[in-house]
Amino acid sequence: MGPATLRGPIRHPLQGGAHGGCARRRETGAHDREHRPQSEHRTVLLRGGDVHSPADPFATAMVVERGHVAWVGSEGAADAFASGVDEVIDLEGALVTPAFTDAHVHTTSTGLALTGLDLSGARTLGDALARVRAHVTAHPAGRVVLGHGWDATRWPEQRPPSRAELDEAAAGRPVYLPRIDVHSAAVTTALLDLVPGVTAMAGYHPEGPLTGAAHHAVRAAAHGAVAPAQRAEAQRAALRHAASLGIGTVHECGGPDISDEEDFTGLLKLAAEQPGPRVFGYWAQQVADEKDARRIRELGAVGAAGDLFVDGSLGSHTACLREPYADAPHTGTAHLDAGQIAAHVTACTEAGLQAGFHAIGDAALTAVVDGIRTAAEKVGLARVRAARHRVEHAEMLTPETVAAFAELGLTASVQPAFDAAWGGEEGMYAQRLGAGRAATLNPYAALLRAGVPLAFGSDSPVTPLDPWGTVRAAAFHRTLEHRVSVRAGFTAHTRGGWRAVGRDDAGTLVPGAPADYAVWRTDELVVQAPDDRVARWSTDPRSGTPGLPDLSPGADLPVCLGTVVLGQTVYVRPNE
Repeated sequence: MGPATLRGPIRHPLQGGAHGGCARRRETGAHDREHRPQSEHRTVLLRGGDVHSPADPFATAMVVERGHVAWVGSEGAADAFASGVDEVIDLEGALVTPAFTDAHVHTTSTGLALTGLDLSGARTLGDALARVRAHVTAHPAGRVVLGHGWDATRWPEQRPPSRAELDEAAAGRPVYLPRIDVHSAAVTTALLDLVPGVTAMAGYHPEGPLTGAAHHAVRAAAHGAVAPAQRAEAQRAALRHAASLGIGTVHECGGPDISDEEDFTGLLKLAAEQPGPRVFGYWAQQVADEKDARRIRELGAVGAAGDLFVDGSLGSHTACLREPYADAPHTGTAHLDAGQIAAHVTACTEAGLQAGFHAIGDAALTAVVDGIRTAAEKVGLARVRAARHRVEHAEMLTPETVAAFAELGLTASVQPAFDAAWGGEEGMYAQRLGAGRAATLNPYAALLRAGVPLAFGSDSPVTPLDPWGTVRAAAFHRTLEHRVSVRAGFTAHTRGGWRAVGRDDAGTLVPGAPADYAVWRTDELVVQAPDDRVARWSTDPRSGTPGLPDLSPGADLPVCLGTVVLGQTVYVRPNE
């Protein structure tokens, strides 16, 4: 991928100040001299930087009024606004972009991972068990220990902890440790004792990790032990962390098999009452009629979508495949068939509600498109397309299912960091599927060529909140033919998330759009495309293509200096 410089190096702005901690500021209204966070009712001029806007590819200034973008343009034109605004912010060369939208997040679990036992860095089985021992020692007894992030495919032992090993490390405490994909979990005997009848449930294993119904029951018990105050603090921690990364919006993917209604409604209430990223909530429960649809709306959800499971995950051998796994003699688990999918989509479409599914394996994705096509035959293709139903993850797509996504107007809500973590000839995908099938996963370029809308997310805490890293992962996909340009990836992680919730007026800095933006310290701006054939025609500054930071592997990622949502500052980087 060949970058071409559009502008010179961007200077590092001064730290400090109330707005974003990112630039010098001066008050122009004599009635209001104190330094305070920008509110949605103030008129603010940002100037002296680079503003990433399709309205003007060379914009250096922007006016925000009443929580919306009022104008973007050149430095010379900005002089005309300077005397009529409440505040002028000197960006000192910083980059302003639309705030990112993470289209798939589990907020409470993300916060618990940030504040609790994180096993994602464990390099061996012994290391993981040692971290459990240390955490149990350092934290008071009487509370269920919640951990996250272990991945035995990265350990030399190539196996998860046995129940006996975990019981010993936990000193008799109830412990819940979901695998990194959250589709199976290692647990202690003490936690199993809190779930009557678990040994008779599907997915129970006497020594190994739990899957299926057994896992869902144990997860409910573990999360049920989290006190409301602890849960709220975890949610605040997750949203604070998101804001610090330039994320202005998250799509919460809740549901009865993932969390509970109290967790879901509590998060939506907290996000509405406190400054921070917006939260659009999806509740993954099947809809049979208008009564069910009304209940989804009463919860505050924007759709009956998110992780409505058609199958599981590749790492846990529960994604539903057409052919057996390369390292297991079965094809995974199917939770919904095409008939159930059709019924859900039909009911949602007739109720004017967005539907969606979690589907990873090729058999699961075939069931999804077959079911939605059946629904379209009943209610009409135009109505199905207008509803913008969505599919989460959508990893093992074929040319046929890609074409069906385009035909049915489906949004692919995908996680490029999955490929960065598990792709390649030596990665987990290749272990599970063999190198040939693994190389077909996550075909982002094919989806874009077919006209399928993409919305990028993290599935945090499965992979971390990391928006620029996510765009990098899509642009430098481990399979060359699946790569997309940085510009296309950036659009999928900003405007794509808004389109996925039915909003076409946001996620971009143009007049009239919500003033959701982030300010970045970075180096030069470039245009990057998947290969040299594209780069030769896309890097000329005269083409009017706005630049973005260099995301080449090894290059430093931009540093977020401030995040603003609807004109209100929700994050300020501390002084260094």
